[in-house]
Amino acid sequence: MKFRKLLILGASALALAVVPASAKTFKFAFQGDAQALDPHGLNETFTLGMLGNVYEGLVAYDSNLKKIPSLATSWKTTSPTTWVFNLRKGVKFHNGNDFNADDVIFSWKRMLSEGSDQKARGSLISGIKKIDDYTIEITTPVPSPTLTNEMTFMYIMDKEWSQEHNAANAASPKDAGRDNAYATTHANGTGPFMVESRQPDVKTVMTRFKGYWNKDIKTNVDKVEFTPIKEAATRVAALLSGQIDLAYPVPVQDWNRLKKAKGVKALAGPEARTIFLGMDQGRDELLHSSVKGKNPFKDVRVRKAFAHAINTAAIKKAIMRGAATPSGLMWAPQINGYNAKDNIPYKYDPAMSKKLLAEAGYGDGFTVTMDCPNNRYVNDEKICQAVAGMLAKVGVKIDLLAQPKSKYFAKVLAQGGYDTSFYLLGWTPGSMDVHNVFQNLIICQNKEKKRGAFNLGNYCNPKVDELADKIGEETDIAKRSAMISEAAGIIRGEVGYLPIHQQPLSWGVRDDMEVAQRADNILDYRYVVLP
Repeated sequence: MKFRKLLILGASALALAVVPASAKTFKFAFQGDAQALDPHGLNETFTLGMLGNVYEGLVAYDSNLKKIPSLATSWKTTSPTTWVFNLRKGVKFHNGNDFNADDVIFSWKRMLSEGSDQKARGSLISGIKKIDDYTIEITTPVPSPTLTNEMTFMYIMDKEWSQEHNAANAASPKDAGRDNAYATTHANGTGPFMVESRQPDVKTVMTRFKGYWNKDIKTNVDKVEFTPIKEAATRVAALLSGQIDLAYPVPVQDWNRLKKAKGVKALAGPEARTIFLGMDQGRDELLHSSVKGKNPFKDVRVRKAFAHAINTAAIKKAIMRGAATPSGLMWAPQINGYNAKDNIPYKYDPAMSKKLLAEAGYGDGFTVTMDCPNNRYVNDEKICQAVAGMLAKVGVKIDLLAQPKSKYFAKVLAQGGYDTSFYLLGWTPGSMDVHNVFQNLIICQNKEKKRGAFNLGNYCNPKVDELADKIGEETDIAKRSAMISEAAGIIRGEVGYLPIHQQPLSWGVRDDMEVAQRADNILDYRYVVLP
């Protein structure tokens, strides 16, 4: 039986978390906060990235997004649909409990619970059999070559701790503070850092877990202070004044300023994230539109009109200062399965847009609400404002509802009933493989099968679903590539989505520190080294 020891949020008396007086403290700022501490409550990159320093999966990514062992030491396939994992011995949770196979099985089942936003990942597994405390056999419903990639974000929780605190089921951020949502405000992982205190939207403090199993991680940081700072100018000012060591994202227009300033530098590169627009194509009547009794987005001519009205080159130049890459695909060049020949952005042609709208019966235009986060992606609200202006030129009036990501996600995701008619979203597949994009964004919504959970507008084509399933199973690269291209052509022809661009990585850091800038824009404290 595991040794029980209560982890109290804010407690600093635990011997394993004591920070010496000479401790090195790493301070950083992001434009928004992590939405909660529950590792299964929200499938959002920043939240999962921050929690990846507290919780761990069986598999992990290193600083170059190469898969490495984590809570599993090794794995192998014993048939096309079965895997055997050897679990790491001697691992402790932050409260002192031992990690073992029961925690893995519990965490997988928790990912499939009602409050989870990780159902799509969890559903890749059909069963887990405990062979002994440190060996498990995982069964998948179909062959799943990218399973271990997805496991990097399948974080493992302590079964006993979760059950003790009525947290056996996942809780979404909107449930924070309720009786069954203990894990949204408390944490108990196996990672290198423990949550010492948290004030949502104000500050989160983590301290080094001295009982961490991996003694070879690079960091020399003992304490981490994270402060969400919404305003870009304030973030940059805090970096320049030395109040923080790292700020992201930094507006692309400030790169030269950082290069010229003493003691700081800009870190930039291509991010594996596609920014795109989605439309409600499922409802018979839009929730937020002047059109009543029908849904304009069910008409492909309207969707094409929107596509030809958006000038992605102008967005790149004016909003992104040349740093973005306009896209015709829902997945970036860094993603396994990408083919440059498929990447054909829609042509900017406002005259064609007006013609198509008239043919569809909307010659006088119509009004629709556009949902947009204002503290999640690089220049997200500015992009939405630009899109609104472009659509206005072809007769479509946009009522822009730009909100902090906490309110935005609570509204537009499944937890909010997909309450949106037109929206901006960004996506980096955690597996770094195209099948993740299909599984989450493109295949038809299916709550029972836990598919299409982030297909907010319910774009739905059975042929694309069929191809997506085959893409997930196929190991022949040429055959798989052909199927991906076929699906990409269908999606483009139907204007299932409106890709905008791949956004840039844009960080500002002290020039005397070391940090790994991963293409998925995740900050892993294991690689932070202070002078």
